[in-house]
Amino acid sequence: MTSRFSVKVVALVGAVGLLAFTGGLANAQEWTPKRLVDGQPDIQGMWNNADANHTPLELPDALSGRENFTKEELHELARARFDATIKANETLREGDPGFYALYWFDWYWQEPEGGDWPALLTDPKSGKMPSMTEEARDTAGYIRDHLHDTYANMEGGDRCISRGVLGMMMPTAYNNGTLILQSPGYVVLHSEMIHNARIIAIDAGPHVDADIGLWEGDPRGHWEGNTLVVESTNFKPVDNMRAPKGRARQTVQRRMVERFTPIGPDTLKYSLTVDDPNTYTRPWTVSFPWRRDGEYTQFEYACHEGNYAVPNSLSGARYEEKEAASARSSSK
Repeated sequence: MTSRFSVKVVALVGAVGLLAFTGGLANAQEWTPKRLVDGQPDIQGMWNNADANHTPLELPDALSGRENFTKEELHELARARFDATIKANETLREGDPGFYALYWFDWYWQEPEGGDWPALLTDPKSGKMPSMTEEARDTAGYIRDHLHDTYANMEGGDRCISRGVLGMMMPTAYNNGTLILQSPGYVVLHSEMIHNARIIAIDAGPHVDADIGLWEGDPRGHWEGNTLVVESTNFKPVDNMRAPKGRARQTVQRRMVERFTPIGPDTLKYSLTVDDPNTYTRPWTVSFPWRRDGEYTQFEYACHEGNYAVPNSLSGARYEEKEAASARSSSK
């Protein structure tokens, strides 16, 4: 496993770790984690899902309709994805000041071995994200056209409020480390991204009142054997939230179910099902491994300090409006 500041290209990540994720699932029932004093399976520690960045969200068209995949094919796909991403980040458009240097990205330090599964999406079986509802598409179009009319239209992560559950749990460019802590009756998921903590009550009864809406929902956990199951409801309605393909709205109808299954001492199988009928035409599920990473060190995200994205974006939009108005006046 690769930490953020030490480069270790581990060739066996694909050959061993990923076999444990798929073909080794039958053996997962044979592996039993130790128990804490309250009887919870012990899944504490620092976990990293950065290597899932080399697996595409959706099933590549070249693999559509197939059920068997060779390691060579998947390795070539991962290498092509890696090379194309680097090229895209190294090629600047005219007038583009650039973005983060490549060494900021967790995936940049990992050899693209390719996995034993062709996509993060496991449902629908087509391997493609379900389409958004017409109303959700209209909302997305409005936000795109009016993003900087007001700070309220900007995405929650840019505002340093929350990236939502999807922004915390899905593999991303950087800050992929999640620290899991356990105490009697609780599991805490502490994400480095925006320095966020989800406190999950175990066997705690019903969710909070339906009138209460939360950015990351109200999580309730229980154990099914060695699998931690987290069900979240009571999501705050937000028109612009992180989603697997850009941005999408989050509605009060959203329900999420997450599963954390230890399949070995250093691997968790993570799955996430999203059901938001006012946003997507059907539920969808992703699944990928988390690796134990004792070398990963979380640093304070300190998002609000020095966050000039919001005022600069809004002031830039006002300047463009002023220039456009001036041009219209001059043309009369």
